[in-house]
Amino acid sequence: MTMTYNHLGRTGLKVGKIGLGTMNFGWVTDEPTSFAILDRAVEEGINFIDTADVYGGPQSPDMTQGYGASEEIIGRWLAQGGGRRDRIVLATKLYQPMGTGPNDKYLSAYKIRRAAEASLRRLQTDHIDLYQMHHVDRSTPWDEIWQAMEQLVREGKVTYVGSSNFAGWHIATAQQEANKRHFLGLVSEQSLYNLGARTVELELIPALRHYGLGLIPWSPLGGGLLGGALEKADSGRRSSPDFLATVDRHRPQLEKYEALCADLGERPADVALAWLLHNPAVATTIVGPRTPEQLTESLRAPHLTLSPETLRALDEIWPGPGGEAPEAYAW
Repeated sequence: MTMTYNHLGRTGLKVGKIGLGTMNFGWVTDEPTSFAILDRAVEEGINFIDTADVYGGPQSPDMTQGYGASEEIIGRWLAQGGGRRDRIVLATKLYQPMGTGPNDKYLSAYKIRRAAEASLRRLQTDHIDLYQMHHVDRSTPWDEIWQAMEQLVREGKVTYVGSSNFAGWHIATAQQEANKRHFLGLVSEQSLYNLGARTVELELIPALRHYGLGLIPWSPLGGGLLGGALEKADSGRRSSPDFLATVDRHRPQLEKYEALCADLGERPADVALAWLLHNPAVATTIVGPRTPEQLTESLRAPHLTLSPETLRALDEIWPGPGGEAPEAYAW
């Protein structure tokens, strides 16, 4: 199927509606399989490749192994040449501890500079297309953060800046401070969002819409809950105690949800992804396949149109917070 694209927020940059998440690379997915997934992604028109400096585990106690493995794998894939770098929008993140020192984490200007240089080395590239703050840093002033990011942009090492796991008011504060500096500021926010986790609809999505940021949902299938969980649990194909407990807690909803998907003749995972992509705030949604085949299976979603009746039925099964604030609770 031909990939379709959205603008990343208010920018002119276009990203595929399905993006490739690489958290599994170097952890549960070995390097040859990771290379095959990346090759398949490019073949299918997926151009948004998302990683983070901390991805790759399991990490050793002294933090000398594991961290950076995902970036290193992508870097070795890029080093094969063949125009790979020019065909992708490469996104990575910083914030998490990458060592045991007092300045090896968070968002000081010191950390931002060192983290960017380290990611560039691991990725074997001269620039990061989207550099995302993995979490908000409440102890570092925005003037310091933006000064450091502006320097990276001036040097051509970073093109766009994004956030992840920010609240709506964090977005507003960041953008107001960027505006004072006549800086583009944030262009995207990567956040937890799926049918079973809709809190972002209350205040985050309105903030993104106001400031022109693209939303990039992570965990779009709720850790597998929305991908045919009942069938998997009942057949024993995914039977960890935590997963089974989650399935049991949501069993009435899952029975209705999977019955609705069966009536539509669609896979539950495709319906969950298509529901996200119906929201105009969503620029691309991250999938984290463990095999090339799993990646290919995700490509149905951008071409699946859900009727108004189906959208209403999904709202009944998986209700959101009641709309946007403050109308959702005060009016």
